[in-house]
Amino acid sequence: MLTALRRVIDPEIRKPIVDLDMISAVAVDGGTARVALKLTIVGCPAAATIERDVREAAASVPGITDVAVDVSIMTRTERDALTDKLRGGRAKTSQFGPDSLTRIYAITSGKGGVGKSTLTANLGVALATMGLRVGIVDADVFGFSIPGIVGIPDAKPTQVNEMILPPIAHDVKVISIGMFVPAAAPGQTAARVVSWRGPMLHRTIQQFLTDVYFGDLDILLLDLPPGTGDIAISIGQLLPHAEIIVVTTPQPAAAEVAERSALVARQTGQRVIGVVENMAGLPQPDGSVLELFGTGGGADAAARLSTPEEPVRVLASIPLSIALREGGDTGRPIVLADPDDPAARAIVGLAEELASRGRGLAGRRLGFSVT
Repeated sequence: MLTALRRVIDPEIRKPIVDLDMISAVAVDGGTARVALKLTIVGCPAAATIERDVREAAASVPGITDVAVDVSIMTRTERDALTDKLRGGRAKTSQFGPDSLTRIYAITSGKGGVGKSTLTANLGVALATMGLRVGIVDADVFGFSIPGIVGIPDAKPTQVNEMILPPIAHDVKVISIGMFVPAAAPGQTAARVVSWRGPMLHRTIQQFLTDVYFGDLDILLLDLPPGTGDIAISIGQLLPHAEIIVVTTPQPAAAEVAERSALVARQTGQRVIGVVENMAGLPQPDGSVLELFGTGGGADAAARLSTPEEPVRVLASIPLSIALREGGDTGRPIVLADPDDPAARAIVGLAEELASRGRGLAGRRLGFSVT
């Protein structure tokens, strides 16, 4: 019976419920199976799904004709034990320290309006379709938009004691300050607003990296706010090993501003690995391309950012796409909704390149001891 129940996966934590100690007892009497299921919290949003999966798993055991599921809630002590198990017994620190095997890409730009968030969301979804475990931190606290772009604008995290379980969209774990900001009151049309000073911004990003349980990720994407302000500096302090991808449009003026965010990242020890040129022309029915924002900005930025020790190149050139814009408005990422669109193909190509990059082991503890 436990073997069958091990197939039941908690949809938020993404681990077997047996391993999470959510099955406290199993009894079989003739053809009847009675399963004691302990949910993590009162009002668990995945309760119905988990109970259904438990019934189906138990019923699949040969000889079982009836299944009774007794549902209860974990005690505080049991939740403490669960969070300790998920953290691997480690103290509550950043999950993505220098020893982490997770590849971290910070998507940045010098100015807003270049499509950075849309790129980050679609890139995360594209990486997830390749079978990678992906997380996105929407670090643009003032201009949060990732939840809406991936189709979960009203999603709320689940909190287990001091551990936060991020919502999941298209197999990507997502966290954003927008998930914690109260919605507008009925009848109000005002957008939700965050207006904080530096210490609050730093604390928010620190909590995202510490209190939010992402599990074992292959890739973590960070959607940074435009510019070179508090959050960019905090990311540099908290994740100095993150790698930087600069997003710009082909317009020379935009490319020049975009370089500044890369230079700030370098000052904190982060490595700039490439430039993505977004809005790189609008394909026309006759096969020509209308260069609305000029040409060459991405290549110029990459050339100016390159050094003998750290060459920088253009990683992708993404054309203007009505479908890409519509997907961001409707919460349907273009890499899923219209994979043959030229913009979708460019983003998937970028995802394939990032997925193929390994991370060296230099400077990281491997967990071995000398005997």
